[in-house]
Amino acid sequence: MLRSLGQRSVTGSDEDPRVAQLRTAVSRLRRELAAHPAEFPDRGIAEDELACLAAMVITGSPEVPCLRRSLLLIAGAIGSVSALARGLSDVRAAVELFGRPPRR
Repeated sequence: MLRSLGQRSVTGSDEDPRVAQLRTAVSRLRRELAAHPAEFPDRGIAEDELACLAAMVITGSPEVPCLRRSLLLIAGAIGSVSALARGLSDVRAAVELFGRPPRR
């Protein structure tokens, strides 16, 4: 169980629990998007950026600016599709585990 932001999983794996959570959230949203019957103009953008996020978590240490850029593009592409709101929210929460952007 994850007790604080910086701790590693105690299941014997060296995987960062933030990466595991992001991988799960991205995978879930990709499945939900694939199953969503309606076509919308920016669906391809969302699919491409989710694929990029999936590739980033394979390395185990994704770059936060790239995560945030992909999240922004995905949110812009599917933000108005209410059926995907929960999955998008989960991806956003997982990205935020890597740290919030600096305040300007």
